[in-house]
Amino acid sequence: MVGTQTDYHRDVADAQRDELVKRVRKKIDDLGVDYIYYQYISITGRVMGKAAPARHWETQARKGVQTWMGGVADVTPNFKGDLIGFDANAMECIALPDPDTFVQLPWDKRIARVFCTLYYSLEDLEKPGCYYEYDTRGNLKRFQKEFQEKNNGLTLRVGLEPEMLWLKPKEGEVQPYEGITKAYAYHIGQFEIARDIWKQVSDYALAMGLDMIQGDCEDAPGQVELNYQFDDALATCDRMTTYRQICAEVARQHGLIACFMAKPFMGYAANGCHHNCSVWTGSTREVQHLVDGELPGMEENWMYSKGGVNEFENTDGGWLPTELGHHLLGGALKHIDALTAIGASTVNSYRRFNDFGLWAPIGANWGLQNRSCTIRISSPDRFEFRAVDSMVNPHLFCCALLKAMQDGIDHKIDPGQPESRNVTSVWQDGGDVKLIPLNLHDALEALKADEVVKSAMPGGLYDLYDEYKRDEWTRFLREVTNWDVERYLHCVP
Repeated sequence: MVGTQTDYHRDVADAQRDELVKRVRKKIDDLGVDYIYYQYISITGRVMGKAAPARHWETQARKGVQTWMGGVADVTPNFKGDLIGFDANAMECIALPDPDTFVQLPWDKRIARVFCTLYYSLEDLEKPGCYYEYDTRGNLKRFQKEFQEKNNGLTLRVGLEPEMLWLKPKEGEVQPYEGITKAYAYHIGQFEIARDIWKQVSDYALAMGLDMIQGDCEDAPGQVELNYQFDDALATCDRMTTYRQICAEVARQHGLIACFMAKPFMGYAANGCHHNCSVWTGSTREVQHLVDGELPGMEENWMYSKGGVNEFENTDGGWLPTELGHHLLGGALKHIDALTAIGASTVNSYRRFNDFGLWAPIGANWGLQNRSCTIRISSPDRFEFRAVDSMVNPHLFCCALLKAMQDGIDHKIDPGQPESRNVTSVWQDGGDVKLIPLNLHDALEALKADEVVKSAMPGGLYDLYDEYKRDEWTRFLREVTNWDVERYLHCVP
């Protein structure tokens, strides 16, 4: 017999939830929504879930939908053919929708989406109805709240710079894709070539609550960066997930590939996703009316934090942050290698760091406007963590960043003096500099040794992530590439 005081039961019984569920029903009826995607996030940032008719909304809002536990690992077999992290007998878990995330899909207005929080099944023998620790988005919800409560309302705000490439098929070539634009950074003529694409992405984004602020062509073929307004960590991460879904849909409509892979082409800049971070007190949440007429979803999708005090920025002037800001930097710097294992999460991510001279950071240090450093003060009001690319699971990375920053606050960690040298040049000249891990294996070893960052992966989540990523590394080592063939096929006798 399962008690009624589980995490699941408490959340379902929340006094505000009934009102939210009723508001969603009105939105469903007013907007003519017939189907709902119940979405959650895998450990790699992939969007998983189920679709259901909207007429069942009230039942599914109360009970959730059932999904297999192994979905958080992308239902992926390892190189031996065994499912990573889960066997065939693993149970179902509960995906309970968060009503405030309900929003209509602008490309098919008969469908809406809602993010879900995951719980162990009520029939689970060990943790019935408990939060499912493999749910990175659910973890961020709780870690963000814990950080606020522990630090007198201090809230992490994050702004992302998601670079990606728009690719078109190229027939009869070894490299089967090419960019839709030339590699001319900030060139308006090239941005014009991609006009129909970025306009459609921006229109869809506004219709789903992303407050778009600017965009441009970047340094690689077909590379476009579109930015949306920074906000609290959870909201920003949800919007990053939504943004990638929007790009994928626009690509399908145009016969293109929306490529978020970190390094599709050597010799060109990679797809970074720098995380710009600041901490605030005293903010309020306000709705931004980004579209005309009735908002096509719950108003919370268009809410942004406004006002308050930026506790990172030193109002006395200069670029050095407040004492608290220094401690935040100290925490991030102390755990920089383990954070890299999450921010740069794929084998391909490290091609970005090894293609020197193309804006990628390699220095395990911080600096003022120093792009060779992994942590950069890009403006007096924030710091930028640069060893992150567009393949990141943003929810998981922000969980880890919160833990690292809390360590900095708790122990008043001093980050030392900012690095003024070009770390890449110094290292290439044989100088003494500390580097971040330059391959996935070394990054995973750093993560293995870092108990603070691992605390962002409760329960079995760290073991699952480690298993998944070490399998990826093993698969890479077992693969014969074109480079191998070209270099060694005829090298002897």
